[in-house]
Amino acid sequence: MGASYLYAMHRHYLCFLFLYLVLFRFGVSQTNEQLPQDYFINPLDFELILSGTFGELRSNHFHSGLDLKTNQRTGAKVYAAASGYVSRIKIEHYGYGKALYITHPNGYTTVYAHLEKFSPRIEEYVRSKQYANESYEIQLYPDDLALRVDQGEVVAYSGNSGGSGGPHLHFEIRDSGSRPMNPLLLGIKIPDNRAPLVKQIKAYPLNENATINGKYEAQLLRLIPLKDNKFKTAPFSAYGDIGIGVNTNDRLDRANNQNGIYKASTTWNGRSHFEITFNKFSFDETHYINQLIDFEHFKRYKSRISKLFIPQGSALSLYNNSIGNGKLQLYDPGSTHIVTATLEDFEGNTSTIFIDITNEEKPSLETPPPADELTRVAANQSYTTTMGGFTVTIPKNALYEDAFLAISQSSDTVKLHEDLIPLQKNMVINYDMSSKQGDDLSKYYIARVTPWGASYHVSSRLKANTLTAFTKTLGTYAISKDVTPPQITPVNFKDGQWISNNKTLKVKIQDNDTGISAYRATVNGKFILMEYDYKTDLLVHYFDDGVVTDTDNDLMIIVTDEVGNSTKFEANFKRKS
Repeated sequence: MGASYLYAMHRHYLCFLFLYLVLFRFGVSQTNEQLPQDYFINPLDFELILSGTFGELRSNHFHSGLDLKTNQRTGAKVYAAASGYVSRIKIEHYGYGKALYITHPNGYTTVYAHLEKFSPRIEEYVRSKQYANESYEIQLYPDDLALRVDQGEVVAYSGNSGGSGGPHLHFEIRDSGSRPMNPLLLGIKIPDNRAPLVKQIKAYPLNENATINGKYEAQLLRLIPLKDNKFKTAPFSAYGDIGIGVNTNDRLDRANNQNGIYKASTTWNGRSHFEITFNKFSFDETHYINQLIDFEHFKRYKSRISKLFIPQGSALSLYNNSIGNGKLQLYDPGSTHIVTATLEDFEGNTSTIFIDITNEEKPSLETPPPADELTRVAANQSYTTTMGGFTVTIPKNALYEDAFLAISQSSDTVKLHEDLIPLQKNMVINYDMSSKQGDDLSKYYIARVTPWGASYHVSSRLKANTLTAFTKTLGTYAISKDVTPPQITPVNFKDGQWISNNKTLKVKIQDNDTGISAYRATVNGKFILMEYDYKTDLLVHYFDDGVVTDTDNDLMIIVTDEVGNSTKFEANFKRKS
């Protein structure tokens, strides 16, 4: 053999080896067998019971972890699921509340959220930073030597902080790209022997000539229960591009919470047609939940129907193995079709729906035109309108799809359709404040007005004579004014009282118009840390911080609302030094 032939063979071998490694790295590595199964342990020391599953459908986002029950109590010990170091600590009034992030040598990060407090050495580290910054809300990024932890070490105690709806531990596992992964893929075990629930099923016409039972509108289908977690729908007819949607939940052992499923798939006349699996997603795509679900149905009836087809323009990575985006193309009048929809939890328990469809005749009339008062707004173009003092801009690609919107204005109120169509980017509402000249413009804000008449503050900024708000919610907005300062009420002490036996100092703060923006507390002129829980309106100072050391103490608290109204509260209390 010549040298050139051997060289060519060597090159072919290297290319084959490289291709094999690439396929192994980016293909096979995503299977369950290639993921670490014995690396992470349970973060609680009792049997795990879920109140929330990975990928579960939530308001404007997919749930990024597991919600672990803590017997309706706070204070359960939280253990490091693997050895590593604390790489991030975030404390906020809303969202995750008190959250701890641990990075592990294998590149994964575990997250523990809605905590009550951290373990003593971590708590000491955090408190020192909070006092140095004179702020309860804080975000820290310790280096890899500052707070190392061992697997099974107590790192925190479960709580109900932030946006939590009750005591529990929110637990996540993220990959090296900070993408949340389903912890059940990585060896976390949850008993589950119950098949998913099937609540509703709906058929959708997806183009202008499509019909369901002769009508140009989506229709709920009648569900007929069969045996062994199987269902069928009453037969129906359809023409054109058709989609199917299902309202489903899963229930796990020892809990009646209605959680999210793991996988949904369809077949069309016996061939695989669509699949969505909740394994992993990135945070920048989670807003596509509003396109995955029937958004209008959810807003009207508070139930989520998931589309078993891929909506136009969706970049959601949870989809796979779909043909024609999962849409049924019914253009052969008189033909019959069988569609099956299979709903599955992580343990393989399934519920199946059989759907019989007859391809009806092509409709003789096109879709009825929209009402004259509606304005067509294209998703791929920016739209701006000026009405009275309002100028509203819906940026390019703020809408997921083209839409017909009802837009009108009256006095200091603008109606931007209804909250029945989702936005994936903020629209901009500007209001010319020239008509308010001579008044204190800083007290004005833009409020969202609900259909039942309640008003909610939207974060607004005033520049020159223009008041501006950014929002992702269509609906009615009005110019409002707030001149009422917050209220401050002591809870567990009175002015001049001895409180040597108190472990805490508690104060209630409230603002009924725009809400609390900031607060600051001092004792004898020295900053003290007070934790704020917006769910109970409580500010709490813990005396074991060791900051209050004098016998006679003058407390001062200043609370400010979102438009700058402030209230000062002063009181004296005494403690044994």
